[in-house]
Amino acid sequence: MAGYAKKKKKKQNRTAMLGIILVMCALLTVLGYQTMQLQARSDEYTAKLEAIQAELEAEKERSEELEAEKIYTQSKQYVEQEAKEKLGLVNPNEIILKPEE
Repeated sequence: MAGYAKKKKKKQNRTAMLGIILVMCALLTVLGYQTMQLQARSDEYTAKLEAIQAELEAEKERSEELEAEKIYTQSKQYVEQEAKEKLGLVNPNEIILKPEE
């Protein structure tokens, strides 16, 4: 009977090992799937971050342009240019020449 008990125990060990191997395979499969999902999400967030950084740079440039324009519009040169273009005013030492019709 000792031989039969050894065979039975050996068969139980194989079954237990097979069960453990199947559980490990299932865990590795789930882990691999989750890793792929996290990587895809990470790639998506990286793309969004790059887009936002590009937008931020564009807005910084626009802000600098607006600041330069603000400074220019407060200058005497801008006031004179607008007075000449929109109101037709001239400086006292300027001569206006009109084309013949």
